[in-house]
Amino acid sequence: MALSRQKKEQVLAQYQKWIDNSQAVVLVEYTGIKMADLDNIRAKLRDTGGEFHIIKNTFARKIFQDNGMSVPDGYLKKSTAVAFAFTDAAATTKALTDATVKMDAIKLKGGFLGKQAISTAQVKSLADLPPLPVVRAQLLGTLQAPASKLVRTLAEPARSLAYVLRANSEKAQAAA
Repeated sequence: MALSRQKKEQVLAQYQKWIDNSQAVVLVEYTGIKMADLDNIRAKLRDTGGEFHIIKNTFARKIFQDNGMSVPDGYLKKSTAVAFAFTDAAATTKALTDATVKMDAIKLKGGFLGKQAISTAQVKSLADLPPLPVVRAQLLGTLQAPASKLVRTLAEPARSLAYVLRANSEKAQAAA
């Protein structure tokens, strides 16, 4: 059944909104997958701040081109489902790869990080990155390490002097 022009414009406007709000977009082929599996993928992506939608290739091609995103050959062939990462690209791609690891029907095509096309291998590398809170904690630890080392270095002479004074007082008490 053909969509009316008004309905097509509404659909394209929704796709545009998703593209504008997403940090990364991952395209997969889903031929032969069961609806329950699609619902499972959607639920896992929703938990990470992402969404998973089936999109017509012609609409996807149009919206990507309208946003200045060059679509490599093969990305929009056969059936296409798109994962949108709205909050954390690494967490969403990891959730997608984890949810589809045992599903032979799902084949990763590639994606976009911002407006830059990324290959299947790059999507897998993105999925291997730690989630954003972990990266922030690692960065904070790296930034705090020199300061805490400086504090320990500055406190060491006073600590050594306190140990010497304590040892002398204990020695004097033992002698008395």
